[in-house]
Amino acid sequence: MLPTGLADVLLDSARRAGAAIMDIYATDFVARAKADRSPVTEADLAADRVIGAVLERAFPHIPVVTEERAESHDAAAAGSRFFLVDPLDGTKEFVKRGGDFTVNIALIENGVPLRGVVFAPALDRLFWTDDDGRARMRDGDGPARAIRCAAPDDAALNVVASKSHRDAATDAYIARYAVGDFKGAGSSLKFCLLAAGEADLYPRLGRTMEWDTAAGHAVLRAAGGHVDAWPGGTPLAYGKSGFENPHFIAYAEGVTLKDPA
Repeated sequence: MLPTGLADVLLDSARRAGAAIMDIYATDFVARAKADRSPVTEADLAADRVIGAVLERAFPHIPVVTEERAESHDAAAAGSRFFLVDPLDGTKEFVKRGGDFTVNIALIENGVPLRGVVFAPALDRLFWTDDDGRARMRDGDGPARAIRCAAPDDAALNVVASKSHRDAATDAYIARYAVGDFKGAGSSLKFCLLAAGEADLYPRLGRTMEWDTAAGHAVLRAAGGHVDAWPGGTPLAYGKSGFENPHFIAYAEGVTLKDPA
C-alpha cells in the first residue's frame, strides 16, 4: 500500500525546489566541482534542503537517498522502499543558462520506480504519476492531461539523446535505426518526451546514477514505456550497491530494439 497523498507531496516538493532553483538562477551564482568533477551550485543544495524537509515531514518513516548527501548513499540502509532524489538534474545545462534542467523525485519499492515527478522550472513543464499510477503532464498554466507513449514507426523513429553527454558509441548505435527525427535534450526530460509521445527511443550508452533516471523512468513506465539495462534487456532496477546504472535503452512499446554492438 502506497502512502496516502503521495502525488500531492511529490508535486509540492518539486514546485518548492523549482522556485528555490529559479531564485538562484536569477543571480550571479558560482559553480564548483565535486570530487567526481561534476559541477554543483548553491541551487543544487538549496533544492535538496527543500525536498528533504518536505519528504521527511510528510513521510518520516521512508528513507531519502539524494545525490547531494553522501551519507544517504547506502543501499542496504535504504531498504526495499525509499525516495530517490536528484534536486537539480542537468547542472551543466543550469550553469550554461540552458532550460533543460529538472527536479527529480521518485519513490522506489523493491527495485521498481513506482511513482515520480519531473519538473523543469525554467521551461515550466511538469510530468508526474498520479495516485492511480497514471502519467500526467502540465505545460505552464495549462490544464493537467494524461499522457501516453506514441505508437512508433520503425521506419521513421523519433530519437532523443543527451545534449551534454553524447559520445561516439551512442551516435553509432542510433545510426543502426531508421531515424525520422532527432532531438537533443538535457536531464531527465528525455524520458518525459517519450512518455508524452514526443519521442520513441532514448539510448544511453554511458555512465548515469540512479537518481538521474528514477523519476523519469517512473513517468515513462506509467505512460506505457520501458527502460531496459543493456546488455541483457532486463528492466533497469534501483537500490543497487553504489547506485550506479548500467547502460540502458528507454523506448516506447512497439520499438524493435537492436542490440548494441
